[in-house]
Amino acid sequence: MSRTRTSLLAALALVAGASGAALTTQPASAAAAAVPCTVDYKVQNQWDTGFTAAVTVTNNAAAKSSWSVKWSYAGNQKITSGWNAKLSQSGTAVTAANESYNGSLATGASVSFGFNGTYSGTNAVPTTFTLDGVTCNVDGGGSGGGGGGGGGTGSRVDNPYAGAKVYVNPEWSAKAAAEPGGSRISNQPTGVWLDRIAAIDGVGGGMGLRAHLDEALKQKGSSEEVVQLVIYDLPGRDCAALASNGELGPTEIDKYKTQFIDPIAAILSDPKYASLRIVNTIEIDSLPNLVTNTGSRATATPNCDTMLANGNYVKGVGYALAKLGAIPNVYNYLDAGHHGWLGWDDNFAPAANLFKQAATSEGATVDDVQGFITNTANYSALKENNFTINDTVNGTSVRQSKWVDWNRYVDELSFAQAFRNQLVSVGFNSSIGMLIDTSRNGWGGTARPTGPGAKTSVDTYVDGGRYDRRIHIGNWCNQAGAGLGERPQASPAAGIDAYVWMKPPGESDGSSSAIPNDEGKGFDRMCDPTYTGNARNGNNLSGALPNAPLSGHWFSAQFQQLMQNAYPPLP
Repeated sequence: MSRTRTSLLAALALVAGASGAALTTQPASAAAAAVPCTVDYKVQNQWDTGFTAAVTVTNNAAAKSSWSVKWSYAGNQKITSGWNAKLSQSGTAVTAANESYNGSLATGASVSFGFNGTYSGTNAVPTTFTLDGVTCNVDGGGSGGGGGGGGGTGSRVDNPYAGAKVYVNPEWSAKAAAEPGGSRISNQPTGVWLDRIAAIDGVGGGMGLRAHLDEALKQKGSSEEVVQLVIYDLPGRDCAALASNGELGPTEIDKYKTQFIDPIAAILSDPKYASLRIVNTIEIDSLPNLVTNTGSRATATPNCDTMLANGNYVKGVGYALAKLGAIPNVYNYLDAGHHGWLGWDDNFAPAANLFKQAATSEGATVDDVQGFITNTANYSALKENNFTINDTVNGTSVRQSKWVDWNRYVDELSFAQAFRNQLVSVGFNSSIGMLIDTSRNGWGGTARPTGPGAKTSVDTYVDGGRYDRRIHIGNWCNQAGAGLGERPQASPAAGIDAYVWMKPPGESDGSSSAIPNDEGKGFDRMCDPTYTGNARNGNNLSGALPNAPLSGHWFSAQFQQLMQNAYPPLP
């Protein structure tokens, strides 16, 4: 609490005491009613020519359905971008008006917004603010980070995972701990999935976004803390997989912006959370679908052709990157599929170009992208040690095996490192880092090969030695035989920011049969163990486990299998 606020409340307390009021039973908003509003203006981060500021306005007057905050600068400060308010500037005069989603401001309630700006010389804090024309008390001001757990100035570091703890989701942890043997991994950090609008406030009595961030502050203590979020609700989401279809139709881009991304940004930009390192996985699967499942390709689907034509995947990702990337302690990692999806020559470079297009649309720039994540919710082996892409058998390249099928990569680590170089070559910052989801790609257990396969043919060599035991690399739903992979860890290899468990182990990929639901989730035959396939998996069996619930729901049998087949093995 600043000296200004302390002095003000002390004075009010003296007045209340003199009049016989019981201060302990009087709400703070009533005690502060003599001051119609307060403004807390903080410079969170400042460099030679620019700065990031956060403003919190508290309304002590009558409730409002809309609001407008105004101030003037003494110097040459210019606002360049902002969030959670409509910001305009004329000369030195600035106006910040409410967005459509945060106009309501009750008595005693606060609203926060922020912005980036430029300056030269000095960057003095404004001395006078008005709320709807009424002058407010100025609380504090100056430089400093947000509250909540100490440390953190809101400025980004190169690798958010380095030197930081990572948030353990208590809801997932409780489910894991309740399973026989689950306490061995229930303290591992996993992603928090925001996969529909309702998830922002919490579904079915569960934790919403603010509740997770508040819990993260408790776990943080005086250390650095990463919170991992999955932002996943694009219109026409995941156009080639019915199990992960979302609630928004192909044309509902405005609803995505105003009812999903904007409210998330409003919460993440609360100065209370400025000391957290918030890692966002941005919209898994959708952009890669535009590369591989459109046009004249055998794998094309009408839904993916629609999303390519209307541009709403690109627009939605661009908007999310711009809005969330404007928050100084947020780190955006864009989904980059996996090696068994984008590792072929005709997908590799086009994917990087498409990602650059998305990252420079709707006001986003490459500076809004801190990295990319591969293998999210997938099963591709981290490192195949028993063969390489350069091996040959009787003069036949491994690339000609049925399993590799002319792919340029045989595992996730080699793909992620190479794709990072490709992304930098098309204009992404050279500082970007990669994440690899290792939650379900361990492939351990008794069936794990101990050495190369027989050199009878290139197929016996590859199939006999590969850790990944899927029937086909295109199989993605609740795979039989899978195991937990490497435990989450920071900076495990060159160019890799972290191995993560972004997909919480034990949460289903999709139901084995049609299940009526209000979550927008369809039934995908790739989750049916009797399904004999399509062009995207070479018309093979799906390899899925039976009796699976809806995607995201707890699947005990899968969780037990993942522990049994963990590699490295569990103690």
